[in-house]
Amino acid sequence: MNKDPKRMSSSDSTRRNRQHFGNALLIATMAVFLLLGIRFVYIAVAKQVQHVSLSKQTQALYTEQQTVHAKRGTIFDADGNPIAMDTNTYTVYAVLNKSQVSMSGKPLYVTNKAKVAQVLSKALHVDEQQIMKALNPESKGAFQVEFGAAGKNLSIATKQTIEKAHLSGIDFTTQSARLYPNGTFASHLIGYAQPTTLANGASSLVGKMGIEQQLNRLLTGTNGVKQLKHDSQGNTLPNSQRNPRKVKNGDNVYTTLNPDLQNLLENQMQILYSKLQPKNMVAILMDTKTGAILAATQRPTFNASTMQGLSDEWNDLLVSDPYEPGSTMKGISLAASIDSGHFNGNATYQSGRYQIGDSIVPDWNPAGWGVITYSKGFDLSSNVAMAHLEQQMGASTWQKYIKRFKFLKSTNSGLPGEAAGSMQFAQPIEQANTAFGQGITVTPMQLMQAYTAITGDGTMIKPYYIRKIVDPNTGKVVQQGKRTVVGHPISADTAKQVRSHMTDYVYKSYGMGKDFKISGYKVAAKTGTAQVVGSNGQYMDGMDSTLNSVIGMVPASNPRYLMYVTVNQPKQVPEKTITQWENDVFSPVMTAALAMNKHTALPSKATTATIPKLTGKSVDEAKQALTDESMTPIVVGDGAKITAQLPTAGSQSLTNQRVFLRAGDNMTMVDMTGWSMGDVLQFGKLTGISIRTSGSGFASAQSLPAGKTLQANEPVTVKFK
Repeated sequence: MNKDPKRMSSSDSTRRNRQHFGNALLIATMAVFLLLGIRFVYIAVAKQVQHVSLSKQTQALYTEQQTVHAKRGTIFDADGNPIAMDTNTYTVYAVLNKSQVSMSGKPLYVTNKAKVAQVLSKALHVDEQQIMKALNPESKGAFQVEFGAAGKNLSIATKQTIEKAHLSGIDFTTQSARLYPNGTFASHLIGYAQPTTLANGASSLVGKMGIEQQLNRLLTGTNGVKQLKHDSQGNTLPNSQRNPRKVKNGDNVYTTLNPDLQNLLENQMQILYSKLQPKNMVAILMDTKTGAILAATQRPTFNASTMQGLSDEWNDLLVSDPYEPGSTMKGISLAASIDSGHFNGNATYQSGRYQIGDSIVPDWNPAGWGVITYSKGFDLSSNVAMAHLEQQMGASTWQKYIKRFKFLKSTNSGLPGEAAGSMQFAQPIEQANTAFGQGITVTPMQLMQAYTAITGDGTMIKPYYIRKIVDPNTGKVVQQGKRTVVGHPISADTAKQVRSHMTDYVYKSYGMGKDFKISGYKVAAKTGTAQVVGSNGQYMDGMDSTLNSVIGMVPASNPRYLMYVTVNQPKQVPEKTITQWENDVFSPVMTAALAMNKHTALPSKATTATIPKLTGKSVDEAKQALTDESMTPIVVGDGAKITAQLPTAGSQSLTNQRVFLRAGDNMTMVDMTGWSMGDVLQFGKLTGISIRTSGSGFASAQSLPAGKTLQANEPVTVKFK
């Protein structure tokens, strides 16, 4: 059979084309695989894709980076007890969505609203109906609900109380917070810190007032970073934690505040504040040998734990609200007159009224006391006497001493918002007015600093309240408080003469300071009553328009303590005089300070010991531990083990001092006869009983006899003499 040549030619051509296409496809496929191989080799070797590191991406996928939050530094009192410290607070919420169940099918939502309302009502101190209203919101389908302000900022104790009820659907969120164990305790001086959202979106505790604000940077510290590696299942790999940046906790701050004196001052100031209902009050106690502030407070104040009362007064009255001091300025003008060589105490003048130009300087007794000596004029707190002394010195000399005493200038205490004060000094009458404390404004801190020149034989020292600042990461002291001399405005002889006149002010039969005597000690003091300028710029009239004050030093011959108390615009002065009311703060606190100093002045007889940790021990063990340290245990309660103690463990105490121990809740009254004010207040703090005091010295009588049951809602009155 013959083949068709045309058909054979076409078939060969088709076969050749297929062969060429197959070869081309094979070559192309091999080229692609070659390129892919080269790419894979490159990736395997270089571990990068489009300049992105695959190893880093893989590491990031299985590496978790966490922020390690720095602990804010703790603020301590002089005995090492915490005043301000970090803690957590909790917000309670209720889950209502019934789809929320555990893997085993257990409900994670509220199943018994009545029981939840009953438990939360008691724990949060809220009416049950209010809780039920929150558990039944108007908007149907709510996933979860909270309980307003009452359900926020809960303590760990409240949280644990709620958790013990095992309520289905009740849970908590945790927030960093600041704990102030003492509540009202030099609150404006210490200040407060609150959680604040920073610019980077993170939340941190930030100081808003006082030391918390002043030292915020040091207290805050620096957050750290830690890295953890996980496997593909999310499990943390062993030994994988790294700390590329270690956390630096905030510095700890140790103040000069004596806890016993501070608590006593708070107690006495609160009694005075409730009696007189003034616009405001300030009190400050200082060690004249060092400048250390041992106690300081003001009214209105606030409870730093609850922030109750904060809106009543935002200013730190120690430094930020200058005022006309009145006659407490006369000690300074007397010092200037003596030091400049112009004072003659035996010279006489006509009291009552003194005309300067077209103006009249009146005495507080407009009729005067006739022609009297300048020494007697000081004892009677005569404005006319001081105006004469200023005129004799001359305005330029008097102004020179105002500057020497560093008025009109900040003390640089470091507290936020410190003011410098001001003065009207253009006209002769204005110059004379400043000599008796009108027309010039000061702060309590400035006045205390100025009077240290009188207590310290002419050497003026700066008040301070920070004993030391310690880096907790290294244990090193980064800042040390110390005695700081800021001037020598007067001579030692001048200072002694002024103290002598201030002593006469208390002990002369006609002296205006006789209410401030303290048994067993000589007191040098000066009171003041300054008219307050009203909103119209004019001086107001009446007792409720005056700023009343006293500044005193003890012992008069060689003062160890200086104290200043102000009562601004009291609404009422019942039962006794304003100076007698002021002495209810001055004498008890000063007496307690002197008693402490008396003990510390006898190192050969008085030794110190560290108070051991006694909580958790049996009563007998605790008693024996204290007896071994020559301390006196005072146990209240009928429990078998110690549940609380004051002073706290680690505190330094003199031997033969009382240590208060609580064992359970069924507590009975003890015999307080002969106790100091500080011990009485410690007892009240430990038991939670409100203590009311009257008089000064040592306990002589108590409203609740020893052996009677203590009731939380029944205050106990203790009399001192």
